[in-house]
Amino acid sequence: MSSPTSPLPLEHLHPALWRAHQLGRGRESVQASGYPALDAELPGGGWPQRALTELLLAGCGWGEIRLLAPALARVGASGRGVLLLGPPAEPCAEALAQLGLALSHCVVVRGPDLLWPFEQALRSGQVGAVVAWAPASLKSESLRRLQLAAQSHEGPAFVVRSPQAASQPSPAPLRLLLAGAGPDALAVRVLKRRGPASEQTLVLGLPPVLSRSARQRATAPRRIAVAAPSAHA
Repeated sequence: MSSPTSPLPLEHLHPALWRAHQLGRGRESVQASGYPALDAELPGGGWPQRALTELLLAGCGWGEIRLLAPALARVGASGRGVLLLGPPAEPCAEALAQLGLALSHCVVVRGPDLLWPFEQALRSGQVGAVVAWAPASLKSESLRRLQLAAQSHEGPAFVVRSPQAASQPSPAPLRLLLAGAGPDALAVRVLKRRGPASEQTLVLGLPPVLSRSARQRATAPRRIAVAAPSAHA
């Protein structure tokens, strides 16, 4: 008489299941972020595919592209396009190339309404990665539409928003709070993920793109000029 087989753990019944103390495994492959300490905090060990990732950052241009550069570079190297929607400033081609991005596969889109091209890009299956800088007026219904569209996208999709959005509910399964921690460093805290909450703040070293003189100016202590008191005071 054969002995009864032990039942499988519940989390093995379906890849979308996980226990509260575990990081979710997910059904889709992930894109490694290029930062091992960050990958250790992300379900599956990298940026999710077929899902929206929110990056909450007070000042756009403070390092979000350098954070995403390793993943975006791999997407471009595979021959797929990288779409940048509504960047806050004109991307520097030299800096993008220095970060490893294939300029021939980078497309920048600007316009008053970026929701439609964002959604269409996610649904098209023709884009490898999408990064969009969302306006403060982005509504929750629009975010839900983008998350639904991202489920058809075989690649990472990022939306950059203000930190004030952290207090608002979001359908995005992954939300990160970012803050500058120096000219070549970024503080990262995971606000939402498929798994237990995280209170840890990571400080990640970013690939430098500043010249030596610009880096010296950024790190030099600031001098505050104090006006001399008036003789009639």
